[in-house]
Amino acid sequence: MNDNQFKFSTAVIGVPVFFVLFLWVIYWIQIRFDFDFYQNGIYPRDFFGLQGILFSPFIHENLEHLYNNSIPLFVLLTALQFFYPKQSFGVICYGILFSGLITWIIGRENFHIGASGLIYVLVSFIFFKGIQTKYYRLVALSLSVILLYGGMIWYVFPDVDAAISWEGHLAGFITGFGLSLYYKTSEYTKPIIYDWQKPDFDPSQDVFMKHFDEDGNFVNTEIPEEENENPNMYFNSNIIVNYIVTKSEPIDKGFEG
Repeated sequence: MNDNQFKFSTAVIGVPVFFVLFLWVIYWIQIRFDFDFYQNGIYPRDFFGLQGILFSPFIHENLEHLYNNSIPLFVLLTALQFFYPKQSFGVICYGILFSGLITWIIGRENFHIGASGLIYVLVSFIFFKGIQTKYYRLVALSLSVILLYGGMIWYVFPDVDAAISWEGHLAGFITGFGLSLYYKTSEYTKPIIYDWQKPDFDPSQDVFMKHFDEDGNFVNTEIPEEENENPNMYFNSNIIVNYIVTKSEPIDKGFEG
């Protein structure tokens, strides 16, 4: 893993800004022209309610609802775009689709709206993916997400708040975990540098490892006769190093104050 893979680009800020700004534009259109977008939300187990799978993340009940979703959405999208740029588009698109579909299946018979389902997708994906990679920067990111938004876990359970779609939260959490398993981030695995890191490495066939026992203790083994006849197997006698020793008089350059 190379830290240079984490590169800042305009998309790191551009994608979150565009997404959040789009939510605010939709809400402005809703209140400016008195549109009733609530009926475009997810209505569970109803064919007409399937449209909400695509539309519900962009619909919010009021200004407080929109504001509470905008900040975590911006932070999480920025982290996703910076640390997982190759997976970000898929996580967002599949996250909206599958979390919406699960909500449509398990949700209560009411309209479910808001971007909180996508927020739970991002929290779940970033947390589980970082733990799975075992790379220290991504593990630190996972822990940071838990410190910031760990309290959100309580809202995936019913009866916490009747006005909150816990079904959408639970659907987002499940979807994020599933996507963390689906995307194989091989670029975050440590590269193989040494022979002993290879899966097919056999210590008994390694010249250096022959000098150690199973407990790691040094064993004074003799070089086999056939290997002893070929000293260049271990040393290159064709390399000549000349050391020249010269004596020079000290030069008094004075002092600078």
